[in-house]
Amino acid sequence: MTLRPATPADTAALADLGRRAVSAKFQHLYKPEDFATFLAQAHSEAKVAKEIADPGMRIAVIEEQGALVAFCKLVIESTMPAGHSDAQKPLELKQLYTDPARIGGGLGAKLMDWAMAQAEEVGADEIQLSVYSENPEAQRFYHRYGFAKIADIEFWVGNHCDPEFLYAKRLVSEGHGLAAAEKV
Repeated sequence: MTLRPATPADTAALADLGRRAVSAKFQHLYKPEDFATFLAQAHSEAKVAKEIADPGMRIAVIEEQGALVAFCKLVIESTMPAGHSDAQKPLELKQLYTDPARIGGGLGAKLMDWAMAQAEEVGADEIQLSVYSENPEAQRFYHRYGFAKIADIEFWVGNHCDPEFLYAKRLVSEGHGLAAAEKV
C-alpha cells in the first residue's frame, strides 16, 4: 500500500473512485437528475484534472496493487463560508473518500495523518470541512481527530439543498504565530 501525491495519470481512476464512493453512500437520497448534475460538477475527469493541476490544492491517493483505494483533497486557502471562525489561514479538507469495500480498514486514518502534516507544512491555523448533517459515521471519524461543529451551512446537490455542518479543528504549532500568542 502506497500513499503518494496524485498525478495526471490518476485522473480517470480518481474521478471513478470519487463517483463510486459518493454514489454508494448518498445516491439514494436524491432525484436522479440532481445526483447526475452533482457528479458531473464534482467528480468528472475534467474537474479532477483541473484539481490535480491546481497549485492551490494538494491531493493524496492510496494505491494498492495498482488500484486507487482512497484519496484526500485539500484546498490550501479554504473556500468554506467565512464568518464562522477567526482563523487567519484556514485550510479546507475538501474530500476524504475510501473505496466503499474498504471503509473501516484504516485508510481514512492514513489520509487524515497526511492532511494534518500538510496543514502544518503550509502553516494553516485551522482545518475546515463540511459534513452532511445525517452522516453520523463521518462525524464520529472527524470527532476522533478533534474536529467540532462550528456552524450550520448548506450543500447543494443539483437543485437539492442539504443541511451540512461546518467542522473545524484549530491547529497550534511552534512555528506559527498563534502558538506564540497563546503562550503569553
